Amino acid sequence: MTDAPPSDESNSAQRLQRSWSIGELARMFEVTPRTIRFYEQEGLLSPHRQGQKRIYREKDRVRLKLTLRGKRLGFSLAEIREVVMMYDAMPDGNARQLQRLIEIIAEKRAELERQVEDIRLMRLEMDDVERRAQEVLSQLHEQA
Repeated sequence: MTDAPPSDESNSAQRLQRSWSIGELARMFEVTPRTIRFYEQEGLLSPHRQGQKRIYREKDRVRLKLTLRGKRLGFSLAEIREVVMMYDAMPDGNARQLQRLIEIIAEKRAELERQVEDIRLMRLEMDDVERRAQEVLSQLHEQA
């Protein structure tokens, strides 16, 4: 008799039961344990404890993944917290989470476009100042 491969349901159950230490989670996401503790202090992670040892479960792993992705995209901690809270509100939170994520991305995109325009205007101003400085410098050389 052969053993059947584990079903998706049993894989999912195993994953939900999996736990990690702070060091394991830090290595997994290439961050420092201090970073993970900071996100815990900010309420983005809530590990179980065995004495002084932090035990991170699948939900914490996903929350850290969402947090790091949000930071990479330029989200504030408040925006990340909002998305993470929606993740916690599953199962119906998924559609709301995605909709809010789309809204936040649109806001960030608009902010980046404003910054690009500000940079473009600053470059024009710098070009103008440089041109005038070159003219004055040329006049000084002619007078000497």
